[in-house]
Amino acid sequence: MTATPTEPYSPLVPSARRPERRAVRDTLALLALPLVVALTLPAAFAGGGTRRWFGGRAEGQRAEAQAAKDAAAAAFYELDTAQRDLRISIETIVAVDASPAARRAAADFEALGRRIDEASHQYINAVDAHDLDRDDLEASAAARARTELTKAKDELGRVKQDLDRFENGLGPLLGKAETQLARLAPAVERARQALLAASNALDTVRTSGLKADDLAARLATLAPELTKLNQGAGQHGVPQTLERAERVAREAEAIRAEAERLPEHAAEIDHRLVSLRTRAQALTTRAGQVQPILSELRRRFTVACWQDLQHVPELAEDNVRQAELKLTEAQTAREQQRWPDATSLLSTARALLNTTDEAVSAAGDRLRQLNAVQKSPQAEIDRTRFAIRDAQRLAMAGRNTPDPRHARPLDDSVTRLDRAITTLEGRHPDYWHFLTETEAVRQAVAHVVSQIREERGGGAH
Repeated sequence: MTATPTEPYSPLVPSARRPERRAVRDTLALLALPLVVALTLPAAFAGGGTRRWFGGRAEGQRAEAQAAKDAAAAAFYELDTAQRDLRISIETIVAVDASPAARRAAADFEALGRRIDEASHQYINAVDAHDLDRDDLEASAAARARTELTKAKDELGRVKQDLDRFENGLGPLLGKAETQLARLAPAVERARQALLAASNALDTVRTSGLKADDLAARLATLAPELTKLNQGAGQHGVPQTLERAERVAREAEAIRAEAERLPEHAAEIDHRLVSLRTRAQALTTRAGQVQPILSELRRRFTVACWQDLQHVPELAEDNVRQAELKLTEAQTAREQQRWPDATSLLSTARALLNTTDEAVSAAGDRLRQLNAVQKSPQAEIDRTRFAIRDAQRLAMAGRNTPDPRHARPLDDSVTRLDRAITTLEGRHPDYWHFLTETEAVRQAVAHVVSQIREERGGGAH
């Protein structure tokens, strides 16, 4: 059975033999030489005064049989050498590659091995069956020996051809395996160097008076991985060792980087503590100004204009108090060098102060907006009408009639603006409702404009 490999290894791919494999083959040639010598020595030492001669025909047949025996021995040696050489390639592939193609190549090699065993047994049986050094060797016996030995040689040659075709098809698999093997040693060395660099960085940080217990704990978890790397790919597999080496190098590099940044990180935490304390104090002062603003809003405007702001003083006071508590806890964490805790507490304090800032600012902004619209509502009306007219011109650009999908929301915006204007009539105008309505109208108009430009490919009006 010819074990021709299937895809992805193809007979069209050149053989991927390497110099080191040639060296192995040469060594194997020296080891196998005694077998060939053993097979050929009887012929070399036959003759002299010990053999009786029975005529030229018998001796001619003996010589032809001996030549067939030598040729078969050479074919056997060549096949055995090729098989040993190819076994190295298969073992390399299997050690690195667990893909179906690699498993199929290994199975095909085993099948070829069975054919090689059969051809080898045929050859050995032919050699054992005929003693070409017998003095009384008959011509017919020599002829039979030549025939059987020639047949064995031909079979060895056919198997060798199949073996060569199979080897040629291993090019892609062998190339991939050798590439991974070439990556293995450098990857393991990078992992070792990364671990050493991380350890040195931790030592440097500690000499400066900073603790890095969390980083040390993370580095300690990599110790078992280093042990497995030192045990080698022979025990844990090439792909697994490569993956482990790359992961260890990546994690160790992260530890090293964090350790080197730790002094800067500590200084940053100190700066944030001071900055947030200053901000908390400033917000305490600003929050005290909210009550006068609310008093003016209550005195001059309707309830709808300020009722959503009544909770601001209490909210500001509570948030600042919580923020100051978090800052105190962050200071303690900093002193104990619990860096992740300090960072988290500072983030919480900052979020509380941001919320307070927005609430306090909203009260002052509300008063300014209401003052402006009370003094001149027409400016807000003109601003909104301009946005509507601009959108209407865009909707009509290049058209005789507007698209209903655009015209309808724009017409609704006009109606909505007119209704908002009517809320300014009477003794107690709802200026805040007017402002929120005009803002909503402008947002609706902007949505229509965006839709039109998107449909037209982003063209300007």
